[in-house]
Amino acid sequence: MLSDLWYRNAVFYSLDVETFFDSDGDGCGDFEGLSRRLDYLEALGVDAVWLSPFQPSPGGDDGYDVTDYYGIDPRFGSLGDFVEFMHEAESRGIRVVIDFVVNHTSDEHSWFRDASRDKHSRFHDWYVWSKKRPPDWQSGTVFPGIQKTTWSYARGVGKYYFHRFYDFEPDLNIENPQVREEIRRIMGFWLEQGVAGFRVDAVPFILEKPSRDGGKRPLDFEYLSELRDFLQWRVGDAVLLGEANVPPRESQRYFAKGGGLHMMFNFWVNQHLFYALASGDARPLAKALRETARLPPSAQWATFLRNHDELDLGRLPDEQREAVFEQFGPDPGMQLYGRGIRRRLASMLGDRKRIELAYSLLFSLPGTPVLRYGEEIGMGDDLSLVERNAVRTPMQWSAERNGGFSIAEKCVRPVIEGGPYGYERVNVADQQRDADSLLRWMTRMIRLRTQCPEIGWGDCRVVPVRAHGVVATEHRWRGTTVVCVHNLRAQPTEIRLELADATREALVDLIDDDESTPDDRGAHRLALDAYGYRWYRLGTRNSALRRRRQSG
Repeated sequence: MLSDLWYRNAVFYSLDVETFFDSDGDGCGDFEGLSRRLDYLEALGVDAVWLSPFQPSPGGDDGYDVTDYYGIDPRFGSLGDFVEFMHEAESRGIRVVIDFVVNHTSDEHSWFRDASRDKHSRFHDWYVWSKKRPPDWQSGTVFPGIQKTTWSYARGVGKYYFHRFYDFEPDLNIENPQVREEIRRIMGFWLEQGVAGFRVDAVPFILEKPSRDGGKRPLDFEYLSELRDFLQWRVGDAVLLGEANVPPRESQRYFAKGGGLHMMFNFWVNQHLFYALASGDARPLAKALRETARLPPSAQWATFLRNHDELDLGRLPDEQREAVFEQFGPDPGMQLYGRGIRRRLASMLGDRKRIELAYSLLFSLPGTPVLRYGEEIGMGDDLSLVERNAVRTPMQWSAERNGGFSIAEKCVRPVIEGGPYGYERVNVADQQRDADSLLRWMTRMIRLRTQCPEIGWGDCRVVPVRAHGVVATEHRWRGTTVVCVHNLRAQPTEIRLELADATREALVDLIDDDESTPDDRGAHRLALDAYGYRWYRLGTRNSALRRRRQSG
């Protein structure tokens, strides 16, 4: 049923409760504040909200170091506040997907405290241990240059514990049946609170645990099927959205022919998209789209431009990665972990035309678009903050103090102030009143995207064009066709576009009041401005009426 696959033609919005809106003046966002801003999200047109971790945490890794999987961080409110938020979201038709961080816990979690003090504790085997320091104890860290090892010593038990991330985030032993049972309980608890699914953090690391001798072990993809079976037994239309930055061939194993993850972030296309934006060469992007075209019928890509982490370019060839660095993050302080850029989209692209082009391109990609909070108004970054915090500043609601985020003297994180991206110049309130603002444009594009189910549901073909700076896609579903064309270069161009089945149907512009009629061979000649974009639907009723009038 189409309703069971709601995620195929949805728009997701990613936010952190901590930095979205503070309702009680303590300088920290909370669930009551988020509830008050649901009308804004509804007006924006989003279908689902993805929440960053909100469970109790020491805050060493922005909430990804969890100490209680069944609780709410008291800074954000109570479980009752969460339930009220869920009720308000449901009343507006907005689904809620939450972060699911089960690769590791905080070292302050009661499980690890017991496990690291007593090797006979029932929780000891819930983690990954080695009596001797493994030979590869300094390799494989996710944060090169920041975290130096993947094994650390616990004096209480005289053993080394494994951590793919920070040393205060010990990895859980997913091979332990008791751990798997507990993970199912956690899923069941939040499903009972009404969530529509889980964004599963660090999927490859959940599936792969190291051997103590430094050798590599195969990934346990059957575990994804186990999670999916449990999820759909409990709530039939709930989804698993996986974070796995892997090559296209490997991604097929995560989808498991429709029995694994429902959705995956398309990091492969994301990285090649940024190279295309930096170079003006659309061909690597077109190739990446073709390489990720085949999916099981119920599966879907989640497409995005920026997220809560660095812009990860680790899958690009060195030359292409350096080209993106040079264009969008030339200063070493803008780069992170040797592979990424810690800036938001607006500050990278700068030009309003390029920002529109990038988001029009995102909405036209096969898959489900995911927006990061603040991108719809063109928020910038604060490079004075450490690591990924540069792109995790509070939402800018107005030109009032602290950007309308909070009335507190000090906020959980500094609000961007002054300069081209300060809250005085970039905020929701001002852009809501401006018909030509980025926010108003983004709202129109979100509505256009949801009115084009061909993109979410249909088959996508990259249409060959001779212009190397242009990418064109053709989406077909149930006898209808949408065509999207984007010019990645700063110079205007003209292209000849020939669709899969050449017809004499007109292409009706879905943004402007315009049509393109084909030549005798069924091809269209389209003129594109610098950083120009066009959305068309093939052969609509209006064009048929127009032809009848002309023939009459």
